[in-house]
Amino acid sequence: MVTFASVKELRHNRIFWYGFAMAFTINFGFLAFLIGKWLELDRTLPDNVANVVNYDRPNTLIIKAKDDTILAQFGDGAFDRKKITEIPKKLQQAFIAIEDSRYYQHKGVDIQGIARASVINFQSGEVKEGGSTITQQLARIVYLTQDRSIERKLKEVIIAQRIDNQLSKEEILQTYLNLVYLGSGAYGVADAAHRYFSKSLDELTLPEIATIAGITPAPSLYSPLENPEVATTRRNMVLTRMAQQGYITPEEAQSAIETPLKIKSSPLKRQIRKAPYFVEYIQKEMGKYVSRDKLAQGGIIINTTLNPQWQEAGEEVVEKAVNRYGKWQKFTQGALVAIDPRSGEIRTMVGGVDFANNQFNRVTQAQRQPGSTFKTFVYAAAIAGGMSPTKNYLDAPYVVDGYEPKNYGDSYRGDVSISEALTSSLNVVAIKTLIDVGWNPVIKIAQKMGIESNLQPTYSLALGAWEVNLLELTSGYATLANQGQHLQAHGITSIVNGNGEILYEAKLNPQTALDKNSANITTWMLQRVVQSGTGIPAQIGRPVAGKTGTSDKARDLWFIGYIPQLATGIWVGNDNNKETWGSSAVTAQMWRNFMLKATDKMPIENFGHPPGRLALDKATIKLEPLKPRQSYHKTTLVQQSPEELPQENTRRRRRRRRNNPI
Repeated sequence: MVTFASVKELRHNRIFWYGFAMAFTINFGFLAFLIGKWLELDRTLPDNVANVVNYDRPNTLIIKAKDDTILAQFGDGAFDRKKITEIPKKLQQAFIAIEDSRYYQHKGVDIQGIARASVINFQSGEVKEGGSTITQQLARIVYLTQDRSIERKLKEVIIAQRIDNQLSKEEILQTYLNLVYLGSGAYGVADAAHRYFSKSLDELTLPEIATIAGITPAPSLYSPLENPEVATTRRNMVLTRMAQQGYITPEEAQSAIETPLKIKSSPLKRQIRKAPYFVEYIQKEMGKYVSRDKLAQGGIIINTTLNPQWQEAGEEVVEKAVNRYGKWQKFTQGALVAIDPRSGEIRTMVGGVDFANNQFNRVTQAQRQPGSTFKTFVYAAAIAGGMSPTKNYLDAPYVVDGYEPKNYGDSYRGDVSISEALTSSLNVVAIKTLIDVGWNPVIKIAQKMGIESNLQPTYSLALGAWEVNLLELTSGYATLANQGQHLQAHGITSIVNGNGEILYEAKLNPQTALDKNSANITTWMLQRVVQSGTGIPAQIGRPVAGKTGTSDKARDLWFIGYIPQLATGIWVGNDNNKETWGSSAVTAQMWRNFMLKATDKMPIENFGHPPGRLALDKATIKLEPLKPRQSYHKTTLVQQSPEELPQENTRRRRRRRRNNPI
């Protein structure tokens, strides 16, 4: 026991005074160090911290559809952020009870809480309570690391005070509850509710609320998926605290404590990908517009052109066709893309039927022979060069410079107009038209309309011998739907960072690829294909223009068609280029099935009117007729038989088509 006398004796004890002086010096020096460090950090830390409400972790990226539906999310962050009014009051109170009981009384830092935690930890001999407030935890999440240095703690205190000065308590709590890591990959309370209980926030019970609130200090330890017994103990502690602080009654707490922990887990929503082929396409495209450094900063939102409802319809159509017809028609893959002709926006992209096993996108990556769908570009160039759709050619067996094109089934029609030839997809007339137009005009028109793949000047060009992909082919037809005005097909409308700053915005101006009258005449010709030709299965009860296509030995089956508001292209075939036993009638039918759903609430519009004489007063491009070294008709015998009847489905017909592309 220390007495007054003993203290008095210390006055004359030299060792005591040396010790006192040393302790005073050390503590004074440490205090001076803290003050100096505080002043130094105060000058270097950010003054404006209100943007914490928009914070996203580094390397986080969200890809959204046209209607803001999240198609995919990458990086560690909350998938589903909620406003404070959407977070149940009891859930807010549970976090406050266990993490920061004086949340509404302090100014970002709770001195009383720190003192209380220090006493409890000292008495127990271990760290049982932390002194950090919810605001300090938010400061650490956004601005700091998890290291335990004094400097980091000082930074945390300074930033927390600034956050409290610049934001309301509701804004701070909302941001914290959306950012806090809650174990098993879940960020934010909404993700945790889905992850552990497969529920939305408003469906959570009191025991479930307490379970989520109890995870924060040690997410890997308190996760109910990892350690259900430990999580239950922690849950009960939260319930006890809530009762002690008056948020619930003791009876409510006891009832909840006696409730067994029931977990019904679900996969994280951010790991679910919608429209996976389209998402992959967007990931490749976004690098053209935003640097890697910007993307690495996180919080990037890619706003895209996709229509989720049409996407679901497209996926269903392709999958059903492959499953229903693929086995007996010998094809294993299909693809579909839909483009808004007036904006160039890609509304639907189905790159195949097995993304989980094969990410190869048959819309953008597969280079295939377009068959007779390419004839449209030949005839468009012919019309722009001054030809009339009523111009006649002799359709009969024909040889030019050793090249011998054949109609389907070796059937020939005699004198036919180019319009009739397109309707029935006659190969010989397409070749003759190409000769009169010239390779260069056809290639230039095709490129202006949207074809980007390499095209070479050969006679077989007219029959689609040079490979293209489905996206560019459909984009070319979209140019006709837009009366000759071409807009680059694209999937990104804008890219925005976490602060709302626009990093990229699509501002595309239409380019005249084909004069309006030529486009409208070509559309008129393609309407006849659907009305009475090979495209009959594509009829949907409104004006439609389009073209079927079948490459050599039916390796590729196509239908590309459009209405004024939407152009859609469909392909089926095999990745290994193996021949099929199918016909392009199946793709026309698929087109119909998709378009009926896509146009369900879309007003009916008519195409632009072609000039009355179905010909230009003056050509808009210069023709460059070819001069073959030798060309002749093998026979004058003519069989009056159409080349392709879409309703016919006999095995004999399929065998003949394999040898005669249309």
